[in-house]
Amino acid sequence: MLRALVFFLILLPAAQLPAAEPLPGAHAHNDYEHPRPLFDALDAGFTSVEADVHLIDGVLYVYHDRPRRPDPLRTLQALYLEPLLALVEKQGSVYPGYQPPFLLMIDLKTGFEPTYTALTELLWHYEAMLCRVIDGKLEQGRAVRVFLSGTASENPYHFVDSPQLVAGVDGRPHHLGKGIPADVMPVVSDSFYRVSSWRANDEPNARQWRELHAFAEAAHAEGKRARLWAAPDHALGWRVLQEAGIDLINSDELKGLSAFLREPTPE
Repeated sequence: MLRALVFFLILLPAAQLPAAEPLPGAHAHNDYEHPRPLFDALDAGFTSVEADVHLIDGVLYVYHDRPRRPDPLRTLQALYLEPLLALVEKQGSVYPGYQPPFLLMIDLKTGFEPTYTALTELLWHYEAMLCRVIDGKLEQGRAVRVFLSGTASENPYHFVDSPQLVAGVDGRPHHLGKGIPADVMPVVSDSFYRVSSWRANDEPNARQWRELHAFAEAAHAEGKRARLWAAPDHALGWRVLQEAGIDLINSDELKGLSAFLREPTPE
């Protein structure tokens, strides 16, 4: 792994160091589908990115759908873990001077037990940059926070029972009220269409505002962040989600959301 780190440190040009001001609420949905996975999001100031992984012949590949012939360059290690480690080694954090951990959401697309086992073994090699959870308590001061979705979200109690973790879990609304601490389950996510009847063709009505607020408030009551996938991905949708208290705005429109979040708040 040291040789790989040196390789990335040498090849990581100054132009690829994140220069944008970080945006705490910006989550890059299916980040790997952009021309430059991770780095397009960093250039836009995103502080949370999402990578879907498939375990194939013992290797974790980053794809939305299982490929017939996986590209050896599209591994989780090559696209995300090594570049993040190179940044942290080079400047102490993913964004210079940014104290909250950068969020890496890994969506497990294959069976939980074998995929989680392989992923955990891989993540421990990057322990120096990862926030760990020891006996249910999050260690502070590290650069990257990993949390797992997909088949992992079907097994949240596995994480509660583990004395040491290098990744938390992305919960669902029905996991609230079950005693899972925020240090173990930092985010609660759901489909926008399961939470809200609003279809973004006009301003939400009073009932639709209540639906969105209720989802966010339930997560916040337990110290967790709220995220909705498949939400309207345009300025009206972003504004409504932001005003409703949704913490991580899920987007494929990196430049658009970045510009929106940087707009001065009207007085």
